[in-house]
Amino acid sequence: MDPHHDHAHHQMNGHKEQSTLHMDHAEHHDHHDMGNMHAGHDHSSMINDYKKRFYVVLVLTVPVMLLSKMIQHWLGLSFSFPGDQSILLGLSTIIYFYGGWPFLTGASHELKARNPGMMTLVGFAITVAYVYSVAVLFGLQGMDFFWELATLILIMLLGHWIEMSAVAGAGRELELLVKLMPAEAHLIKGDVVREVPTDSLQPGDIILVKPGEKIAADGIVSEGASYINESMLTGESRPVQKSAGDKVIAGAINGNSAFQVKVTHNSADSYLSQVIKLVNDAQQAKSGTQLLADKAARWLTVIAIGAGILTFLVWWLTGSSLAFAMERMVTVIVICCPHALGLAVPLVVARSTTIAAQHGLLIKDRTAFENSRKIDTLVFDKTGTLTVGKFEVTAMESFDSNYSKEQLLMLAAAVEQQSEHPIATGILTKASELQLQVPAASDVQALAGNGIQAKVGNDTVLVASPVYAREHFRAPVVNIDGTGTLSYVVINDKPAGYLLLSDELRPESAGAVQQLRQEGITTVLLTGDNKKVADAVGQKLQLDKVVAEVLPHEKLEQIKTLQQEGRYVAMTGDGINDAPALAQANIGIAVGSGSDIAAETAGIVLVNSNPADIVSLIKFGKATYRKMMQNLAWATGYNLIAMPLAAGILAPWGVILSPAIGAVLMTVSTVVVAINAKLLKL
Repeated sequence: MDPHHDHAHHQMNGHKEQSTLHMDHAEHHDHHDMGNMHAGHDHSSMINDYKKRFYVVLVLTVPVMLLSKMIQHWLGLSFSFPGDQSILLGLSTIIYFYGGWPFLTGASHELKARNPGMMTLVGFAITVAYVYSVAVLFGLQGMDFFWELATLILIMLLGHWIEMSAVAGAGRELELLVKLMPAEAHLIKGDVVREVPTDSLQPGDIILVKPGEKIAADGIVSEGASYINESMLTGESRPVQKSAGDKVIAGAINGNSAFQVKVTHNSADSYLSQVIKLVNDAQQAKSGTQLLADKAARWLTVIAIGAGILTFLVWWLTGSSLAFAMERMVTVIVICCPHALGLAVPLVVARSTTIAAQHGLLIKDRTAFENSRKIDTLVFDKTGTLTVGKFEVTAMESFDSNYSKEQLLMLAAAVEQQSEHPIATGILTKASELQLQVPAASDVQALAGNGIQAKVGNDTVLVASPVYAREHFRAPVVNIDGTGTLSYVVINDKPAGYLLLSDELRPESAGAVQQLRQEGITTVLLTGDNKKVADAVGQKLQLDKVVAEVLPHEKLEQIKTLQQEGRYVAMTGDGINDAPALAQANIGIAVGSGSDIAAETAGIVLVNSNPADIVSLIKFGKATYRKMMQNLAWATGYNLIAMPLAAGILAPWGVILSPAIGAVLMTVSTVVVAINAKLLKL
C-alpha cells in the first residue's frame, strides 16, 4: 500500500475511534435496512395512492360534469331527472372526501406546523367550493360549483402523482452502499473453511478471499498476495498490490490470487460503514431546500384566503345578500386557485427532464437542477471523471534497433496473456487495437512484485518493474511526467524498450474546463490518487486548484471548507469514495460510467460521462430557471389583476365576474403556463 495511503487510512481509523457510532452491528444493520426499506415502501405506496385516487376521481368527474347546470349551459344541453341533484351531491361528496383527502390532511399538517402552502390553499378552495355548492343545493341562491371542485381535485392529484414519480428512487443510495459489503465470508477455523454471514465476523477472525471476490471485512493480509481494486473506495486509479502485513478495506475487489485476511473491525465499524454514515449525515443536513413555487404558493395562500374573507365581509356588511357575498368569495378563491402556480414549475420540470434525458443528462433531484445556475465552484474527481478510468498504453519506446515498438508490444502481450493484472489488460487491449498477432508463450513465471517472464519462440522475454529492470539489467532511466506506470521489456537479459501505461484524460476534459472558466466558474481537482499524478493532470487542464491524496471524509471536509468561504459548490465524481462529497456539495453530479452509488447519491447523472455535458447542464439550468420564473411571474401577475376583478372592484360600473368566468380565467392561465413550458429548448 502507498505510504500516503497507509497514513491517510490510519487517520480515517483515528477518526473512527472518536466516532460515537459504536452500536451493536446487528442493530446498526437493521436500523439501516429497515429505514431504507421503510422509506422506499412509503414512497411507492404514496405514488400508488395518488394514482388510484386520480383514476377514481376521473371516472366520477364525468357524471358530475354532465349533471352540472353550468356545463349543460355551456354545451347547450338541458336534461334533468328525479334525484339527479342527490346523485350529484353524492358523487361530489365522494370526490371531495376521497380525492381531496391528501390535500385536506396536508393542509392540516401545514397549519399545525404554521407553514401554510399549496396544500392549505387547495384544501381551502375545495372546502369553500364544496360547502358553497352544498348550500346552493339546499336552497342558497346561486349556481353550484361541483364540477369545478371535481376538476380541481383531479388536476391536483395528477400533478402530485407525476411529481412524486419523478423523485422516486432518490433514497436508494444507502441500500447500494450496504450492498457493497458481501453478505457472506469464508471463515477459516483450523483446517475447515465455513461460509458465515459477514455481520458475524469479529476482530481476530481469519477469512479467505478468493479471486474476483469483494473483501468481506477491514483487515490485514496474513497470508498470500494479490492486486486489489480499491478505486471505488479510495479513488486510487491503479490496483494496489497487497501482501502479508498490508491493510485491506471491506468492499474492495480482489484480483486474480486468493489470500487470507485477519479481521480488524466488525462490519459496524468498517471503513465502508463510516462512508455510509457520512453519506447519511450529509444528506440529512442538506434536505430543506424549499422550492420557489411553494414560497409563491404560500404567499398566494395567505393573500387569497385573506382577500376571500375580506371580500365576503365587505359585501355582506355593506348590505349585499349572503348569496352574493358568498359568490364573490368563492370567485376570489377559485380565480386565485393555485392551478397555474401549482403547474408552473412541475410542467417546466417535466419538459426539461425529458429534453435533458434525450441529451444524456439524468436529473434526479429537481432542486439541484434548478440551482445549477448558481454554481460558482466545480469540484472534479479525477479517476473516471476527467480521466477514462482504465489503464491504457500511452507511450512505447524501443532502445534496440532490432525491435520496432509494435514488436515490443507484441512480445509483452505474449508474456502477459495469462495474467489478469490491470497492466496486462492494458497491454493486451493495445495489442488487439493495433491488430497484432500475439504469439504463444511457454514457461510463464511471475516474479512477485517485479514482473512476469516467459519464453516466446527462442527468446526469453521479461516485462519488469522499473526498479527491477534498473537493478538487474542496468536499464536506462526514463523520465516521465509522473502520470503513468512504467514497464520495461527485457529480451534475453537486454533492456529492449519500455511501455508507459496511464489512465488517459478524456478528450473532452480540456474543452470543458475552458468553457467553465469562461462562465466564471472556479475549477478544483479533488482526488484520492497520488500528488504527482494529480498535479500533472491539473497543469495539463489548467485547473485553478489541485487537492490530492484525500480519503472520503477528507473530500467531504474540503467541500465544507469551500462552502464556508461562501461558494456554491457542485461536485462531480464516479466512485464510492465520492459519495459523501457528492451528498455534501450543494449539487452532486455523477458520471454515468461510475459506480451505482455515486449515481444514486448525486442529484444529476451524466450518462455519457462527458465533462462537456456539465457546461450544457449549467446553461440548460439557467434556461429552465428563466422559464420557471416567467411562469411564476405569469401565475402570480394574473392573480394580481384577476383577484380585484373577482372581488368586484368594478361592480359599481357593472363589471362582475361570475364564479364560472373565474373558473374559465383560471383554466386559461393554466393553459398559458403549459404552452410557455412547451417552448423550452436545450
